[in-house]
Amino acid sequence: MKKLLLCYLTITLILTSCRTLKSTTYIKANEAFVLGNNKHQAFNVKLKNASLNNLEVLEIPIAGGQHSLFIIKPNETKKVNVEKDTALRISNNNNSPASIELLVKGDIGLSMGYKN
Repeated sequence: MKKLLLCYLTITLILTSCRTLKSTTYIKANEAFVLGNNKHQAFNVKLKNASLNNLEVLEIPIAGGQHSLFIIKPNETKKVNVEKDTALRISNNNNSPASIELLVKGDIGLSMGYKN
């Protein structure tokens, strides 16, 4: 019985860890980082601004348009539920580099890239 319980816990841990992505992302001055600019299922992301300046966050459906603009202040943490086939753009509109801590759960088969 103990072996069965241990096996169950191990499998649960493996499946959970495979659906989670943790990253500290650095964004150059006056550039942006785009997460999920591809076809994907919904995902949740916890963002923590680890820089000294405000960052702008925008949800952009890959079919076009944009919505849900908000500002994340230094050391502030926000959670965002991102819809299916929608990208999350994090813009650093400052003259100094920025860093943001990301914890992504759900669909983690997301494209990631930088935009000028």
